[in-house]
Amino acid sequence: MNETFFCNKCGAQNAAGAQFCNRCGAPTGPTPGVVPTAVGSPSASSPNPASSNPASSYPASATPYQAVAPAVGVGYGGFWIRVVAAIIDGIILRVVVAPVGMIFGGLGLARTMSGLPHAGLAVLGGGVTFILLIFGSWLYEAFMESSSYQATLGKMIFGMKVTDLNGNRISFERATGRHFAKWLSAMVLGIGYIMVGFTDRKQGLHDLLAGTLVRRG
Repeated sequence: MNETFFCNKCGAQNAAGAQFCNRCGAPTGPTPGVVPTAVGSPSASSPNPASSNPASSYPASATPYQAVAPAVGVGYGGFWIRVVAAIIDGIILRVVVAPVGMIFGGLGLARTMSGLPHAGLAVLGGGVTFILLIFGSWLYEAFMESSSYQATLGKMIFGMKVTDLNGNRISFERATGRHFAKWLSAMVLGIGYIMVGFTDRKQGLHDLLAGTLVRRG
């Protein structure tokens, strides 16, 4: 029976007399402190624990894997923080539109001081302001949420972004659909907004309809 021995580096079994390991190619010369044990030899009946177990002779640096710290998950924007962000956006929008109302208000005051009727001018001013608020709100949200910022200024303050279900940037069309879907969320007694506090990924009715998420972090 041919005698064999185990490689001190990788633990592979080699034929007696081999100068290099047939697996890892390491020299098979004797290593200080380690006595190779031949299979079938008298000493094989009481082998050295380090040589009888090939895995025990592996170098400490040759570990099969290293522990990796778990990645920190991305959270979602909750109900109240989104309410505060919406209030901030509403204030910003009204500050932009306010000069138009001030212009019509000033014209109405001038007509009052001159004794001319100004009811029609006041109605016109209110109508123009309302229309600007509707269109301004749509363009503001759609452009900002589909831009590289992926959020309105209110959401940016709290580190939130609007994405699709895969975390990607949404298009202007989807941002537009999400904006007008908010009307449905408001029409059902605001339940569409309240859903944000109870769904797993903090989605309101408008988010579900548009296929969007509000991520934070």
